[in-house]
Amino acid sequence: MEPKTTRSSVFNTNYHIVFCPMHRRKVFKNDIAEYLEQFFRQQVEKKGWVLIAIEVRPDHIHLVIEGISPITRLSDVVKYLKGTSGLSLFRVFPKLRWRFRKGRIWSRSYYIGTAGEVSSATIKKYVERGEHD
Repeated sequence: MEPKTTRSSVFNTNYHIVFCPMHRRKVFKNDIAEYLEQFFRQQVEKKGWVLIAIEVRPDHIHLVIEGISPITRLSDVVKYLKGTSGLSLFRVFPKLRWRFRKGRIWSRSYYIGTAGEVSSATIKKYVERGEHD
């Protein structure tokens, strides 16, 4: 990937983000999994980032995103992804609402790892392998 630039910086960022639904409920299957994959692709593109890899597992989501500006707080990135997807899931799949109390689908916790000098292709292979439950 070519580094991105702003007026005052040049950066090349890759972040591996993982988050789970409340109590790791296994709800992301079939139509819901397909919907989430498309939804995250659209949201990441809307922000001008690049989605390198995505894996929707029944009880968690893996995203590898590059191009997030170093001045952007990663907690805001996660908040944006969880917030928009949660609202959208409840709107499109109203039966999900009964499985989650207080209208919150996502747990509060999340994982973010940086890719460092590892290539995006290596990370993509790891995420797509699916052996890391």
